[in-house]
Amino acid sequence: MGTSVEKTLVQPVRIANRRPRFRSERTLRFTESVIREMTRLALQHGAVNLAQGFPDFSAPESIKEAARQAITDDVNQYAITWGAKAFRDAIVAKYRKWYGLDYDPEREITVCCGSTEGMIASMLGVTNPGDEVIVFEPYYENYGPDTLLCDAKRVLVSLRPPDWSFDPDELRRAFSPRTKAIIVNTPNNPTGKLFSRSELQLIADLCQEFDALAITDEIYEHIVYDGETHIPIATLPGMRDRSILVNSMSKTYSVTGWRVGWVLAAPDLTDSIRKVHDFLTVGAAAPLQQAGVHALSQPDSYYDHLAGDYVKRRDTLMGMLENAGFRCFKPNGAYYIMTDISGFGFPDDVSFVRHLIENVGIASVPGSSFFSDSRDGSHLIRFCFCKKYETLEEAGIRLKRI
Repeated sequence: MGTSVEKTLVQPVRIANRRPRFRSERTLRFTESVIREMTRLALQHGAVNLAQGFPDFSAPESIKEAARQAITDDVNQYAITWGAKAFRDAIVAKYRKWYGLDYDPEREITVCCGSTEGMIASMLGVTNPGDEVIVFEPYYENYGPDTLLCDAKRVLVSLRPPDWSFDPDELRRAFSPRTKAIIVNTPNNPTGKLFSRSELQLIADLCQEFDALAITDEIYEHIVYDGETHIPIATLPGMRDRSILVNSMSKTYSVTGWRVGWVLAAPDLTDSIRKVHDFLTVGAAAPLQQAGVHALSQPDSYYDHLAGDYVKRRDTLMGMLENAGFRCFKPNGAYYIMTDISGFGFPDDVSFVRHLIENVGIASVPGSSFFSDSRDGSHLIRFCFCKKYETLEEAGIRLKRI
């Protein structure tokens, strides 16, 4: 029986219980981020942070210089709400070059404060209370609260290890006349799964049969391994105008703190998304959008180096984890490794993660935080490898303490 992450790791502020009429019922149904809680615990205990997915190495110098120059050039006031024109044009050029997708920068692009805002703005823009949204499980933790904040109903479809495949019949049963959208995160966090063309085609066929949207989180698009290729579902026949593509600068350019993302969608969908975005955040940071023009113009060699470097980090950490007794599920994309901890003899993932932080000096993420029922992930934990080699080497030394 798994231990609830919410009960074990998160201590709610008790004073709020004295004023129940001021509390939103929406927020009572989810907790703070378990991933970000792990970062705080890592800092508290001096643990190597292999929990939260941000690099501890420097962003490319030329991209940082472009941001500094933009500030010097007084690009410091509001950009157009849905994104500076130069940045939207750069996004158009990138998607045309990489995927043969053409988007109208005036009617089909919304620049937002990271993909996190892009996802919730999209969901608020297209769903109504009671709509069903299909989510593959295990899922990135934000998707749960996002559906709750929209008063939508989440319908789960299992991804099954070791290859994190799904049952086509289970997916078909998940669709209904009430289905508004399906969320597809590829490459996937937390599993590292890269959805194949045949899997995406199956999803696309069901979206068209049931008149549903595909909301795709493609933030790890360039972090793919072993000769694999990322495929946006929007490139498949019939999906260009029923797809909402969410992405960000964060992972590809190692600037997770900049919070500059974008949403690509057909004009009618974009109109709704922009309204939410406008009153949610107004706009993303203007000088960082200007720096984004430079970032998105990187040559192919930049992306080749990015993937090549991350595959070395993946293999380095996987070797360390396997030597320490973890059963690893090899990722084809993103920069996370899901592991099975059944052989360590701990009662659940939370107790083992606490042991790793407090006694071994390594922070990871309890697998139960990626499941609606904590018991389903109680034998799993996730590590990230977007770290300096020195950081990974230190983690390897500490893993020997197990």
